[in-house]
Formats: sequence, structure tokens, C-alpha cells
Amino acid sequence: MAMLSMRLTRFIARKTRVRPAHMQGRRPVASITFDDFPKSAWEIGGAILARHQARGTYYTAGNFCGRTVKGTVFYDAGDLRALAAAGHEIGCHGYGHEPTPALSTEVLDADRRRNADFLAPFLNGAKAESYAYPFGASSVRTKKFYAPHFTNLRGVHPGINTGRIDLSQLNAMSVEVRSFTKEKLAAAIAGAQHNNGWISFYTHEVCDSPSEYGATPAMLDEVLKALAQARIDVLPMREALAVALG
Repeated sequence: MAMLSMRLTRFIARKTRVRPAHMQGRRPVASITFDDFPKSAWEIGGAILARHQARGTYYTAGNFCGRTVKGTVFYDAGDLRALAAAGHEIGCHGYGHEPTPALSTEVLDADRRRNADFLAPFLNGAKAESYAYPFGASSVRTKKFYAPHFTNLRGVHPGINTGRIDLSQLNAMSVEVRSFTKEKLAAAIAGAQHNNGWISFYTHEVCDSPSEYGATPAMLDEVLKALAQARIDVLPMREALAVALG
């Protein structure tokens, strides 16, 4: 029953536009994003992005800094400083990395403030603009809570962003072992080209033997090669947003 209730909550949230907008960009655009921020997303994924002269968005949960959790080695402060210096975007992924519908609004606010305080030293006085829901879990209440604090919020529902979109829950395309295929990649790129759409790709760790939620270096390289061949610019989420909205 709890699982059914959660699925219904997510479905209703997806169908309820909290911050509707109309894409008016004159060209397609793509973003490469990393959730949770495993260390390999920077050490290996960042090197692949550099080879393609691309910059990504790293959704950071402060609670993971310097830790190893269930065998996954996460980023440290040095990684945050390095990626910021290289022009990548530091995004917010909640401090405690918990499903937002399960938390009260008061707890959500405390968690948001704690992550903002954690990220502040790495943002040179700026504010994190991009947010990704932990586990892709949202509700109408949590969308309304986060919408005023960020310029864009990303979920994990598959699809490209085109036409009338919801900036409080953008669609995304998985670059994860469990669901990635060349056919899905080709279809997403074709759709973006036809509709001047925005593709937000996401994954977690990048290594030769990833979990089902991660990508191999070859997978990430394939995505970037395909985007280059299609002449689709790859930009961090906050910059891609400006292109998408025209």
C-alpha cells in the first residue's frame, strides 16, 4: 500500500505544473549531470567531459562529502574546488539525500539551508541554481517548496524537455547501465533536433564496473560523441536553461 501511495504521489506531482514555462530556444541543447556525486563522476567523468570540451552539473549532497557509503566512494572538498575552477556547475541534491515527500516542510527547509551553508564556500558568493530531487522523488508540496529557491529542478522521468515544460520538475534521460541503449540515445537526439529541445542526461558513478545506476566511460563517451556529431551544445543546467527559454 505504501509503495502504491508513493507511485500515486509521484504521478500527481509529474502531472501538476508548479512553474510552467514555454521553451522558445532556437537550437537544441543538452546537459550532462551527475547525481549524488561519486568521486569517479569527477575523476573519470570529468576527464571525459574535458576531452569533449564540455562542462557538466554535479548535484551535491553535503552529507556524502569525504565518505564511502555501501562501497561507493564519494567526492571530497578538493573535488568541489577543482570542478568549480574548471567551470562546471555545483548543484543541490539535498544535504541528507532523502526522498522529499517523506519529509515535513520544516525538515525540508532545514535540510535545504544546511546544504546551502555547506556549498557556500565553493560557490564564490553565488547561490546554487539547479536542484535534483533525491531518488527522483517529488510531490506537489515539495515542488512548491523548492520552486522559489532554484531556477530549475530536475527529476528522473524519461523524456526530453520541449514545448511547454515545468521548471519545477524537468524530464531527464538516463545514462545508467539499467536502462541506457543506443536506440534511446538516438531517439532523444532526433527529438531535440526536431523540436529544439533540451536533453538533461543523468548518471551516478563512471567506472568500468558500475552499479546499475552508473555508467561506463564508454557510455558517457558515446553520448558526448553523438551530441557533437549532432552539433548540440553541452552546457551546465543553469546555462542550458537560458538557451532553452530563449
